[in-house]
Amino acid sequence: QVQLVESGGGLVQAGGSLRLSCAASGRTFSKNAMGWFRQAPGKEREFVAAISWSGGRSYYAESVKGRFTISRDNAKNTVYLQMNSLKPEDTAVYYCAADSRDYRPAGRTPLEYDYWGQGTQVTVSS
Repeated sequence: QVQLVESGGGLVQAGGSLRLSCAASGRTFSKNAMGWFRQAPGKEREFVAAISWSGGRSYYAESVKGRFTISRDNAKNTVYLQMNSLKPEDTAVYYCAADSRDYRPAGRTPLEYDYWGQGTQVTVSS
């Protein structure tokens, strides 16, 4: 059974940092794009960042560009999201996602991902 398990969320003051991790099990994703999405109360799930299967290309939402960095360690089957200069508007549940299809470009919409984690809460206080 494939599982994606996020960790690293929590409560932080504005301007602070958090590092999210997403550990995959049940299959390897070394040939698959992976991404991070977030959903705030009353809002739709939105794209945050995505990374190609090799880690050579990464993509970001405009709202997080320059503050967040996505990375991956294929040997550990894990993807990370380093979040710096956090703002109250970054408050949301953050979800990790993985594409089941090999060597596809990293997508920016939820429909392009087949596996999802349960989410981790990130709360940024002002």
